[in-house]
Amino acid sequence: MKPYQVLLIEDEEIIAGFIEHTLAKEDIQVVLMPNAESAWTYLQDNPCQTDVILLDRQLPGMDGIEFLQRLKQDTALQRIPVIIETAASDQESIQQGIDAGAYYYLVKPLQRELLIPIINEAASQYREFCTLQETLNETSQALQLMSHAEFTLRTLPEARLLTNALSQIYPEPKKVATGLLELLVNAVEHGNLNISYEEKTLLLMSRQWHEEVEKRLRDPKYKERRVHVSYRKESNRIVLTITDDGNGFNWEPYLEIQPDRVFHLHGRGIAMARRISFDTIDYQGNGNRVVAMVQLG
Repeated sequence: MKPYQVLLIEDEEIIAGFIEHTLAKEDIQVVLMPNAESAWTYLQDNPCQTDVILLDRQLPGMDGIEFLQRLKQDTALQRIPVIIETAASDQESIQQGIDAGAYYYLVKPLQRELLIPIINEAASQYREFCTLQETLNETSQALQLMSHAEFTLRTLPEARLLTNALSQIYPEPKKVATGLLELLVNAVEHGNLNISYEEKTLLLMSRQWHEEVEKRLRDPKYKERRVHVSYRKESNRIVLTITDDGNGFNWEPYLEIQPDRVFHLHGRGIAMARRISFDTIDYQGNGNRVVAMVQLG
């Protein structure tokens, strides 16, 4: 696999040197820019090279928040995950970053044990998003004639396969694909495989998440569980219902990106699906069923 590339926007030489040295030991490539203006020029010239942006909030000239706002307005660049490094950990500053589109936060002084897994997770998610986009093409337009369908899946590769097909039925496939995949992955890992929020945090930190998922898929306790997907196209909307065989979860805290979870490695998928991909997301019962709707016309 091609090494991840991080665009580091940092004007302090000592901090930049620490980050470059730390990431180099993990075979992560770093492109260093001392200010937001030069970083913006680099992105315009190399729009497909960067997997993650590590952005200092306080920069000379254009500051980090202004840069982030500009990035999110560019359709070619807006999906690149941005990790803000900041000395400001107050709620107001964090909320400002969230509103501007930050996906991750790191508080200075940076800690290696947090820096590496956060960058790996962000880059992995972005690579997965890019792979999904490459598979979306016009050859599947016949699927748009489908008015209703039922699907059953068990594994994460099956979730990705169904995402590739179903997202093409929607008016904006790329917009829906990311959120749909998040909901299906959530149904597999948290629903059917009963991986808790805390367990996933530890698994990501130790880089054992994929191994644990495969282990539980083979476990007799979980191997018969399935995710059931119902698709229904009406005159003015598309309704997707996803039901897993798990025990449900407390879904309400995850509908929004909460400031107290900005420093976590995960936990944003449902909120991002609700904010970007679907017009409404409605969890029902004990949380093992979600109805996602997109308005037509």
